[in-house]
Amino acid sequence: PPDELSILAGDSISLWFPPDVLPSGEFWLNQGISGETSAGLLDRLELFADTHPDRIFVMIGINDLIRGMRPATVIANQRAIIRALKQQHPDADIVVQSILPHSSDQATWEGRDRLLHIPNTQIQSINQDLEAIAQEEGVNYLDLYPLFTDETGRLDRHLTTDGLHLSNQGYWVWRSALQMYEP
Repeated sequence: PPDELSILAGDSISLWFPPDVLPSGEFWLNQGISGETSAGLLDRLELFADTHPDRIFVMIGINDLIRGMRPATVIANQRAIIRALKQQHPDADIVVQSILPHSSDQATWEGRDRLLHIPNTQIQSINQDLEAIAQEEGVNYLDLYPLFTDETGRLDRHLTTDGLHLSNQGYWVWRSALQMYEP
């Protein structure tokens, strides 16, 4: 096993994190899947249960919202994910990351119409709940949301390819946050 193992668990935003942009000095196991939901991630946590990570970074939830799931379901699934990870990896630093904003009416993503039904204020509200859950469950919370917004509160157009997914510059912003992260 590697000396330092970090896991990215999430959806396509995690999946497409360029390996050469991830912080160096540790081994990264990317467990992002395109289109993944919080229920899907919860169901597949066992796939990396035999690993011995130092840190697990979780970002999940935007696909739930795109599919019309209620925020309460996203929050409940996140709590279940945290609890399962704590049980499977009791020595790991589990880090819940905020759900990122989207570009709203400036988005060009193919599901743009579905994004327009999700106000960024709703994402902010869910993020506040995620921060509270992280505190209650004794894990860490990394608030990436403000790093990605423009002056109107939308996903900054320079940090995205389509209003939902990140550009290379967006991944460099995320990398900086990961490098500066201290439990």
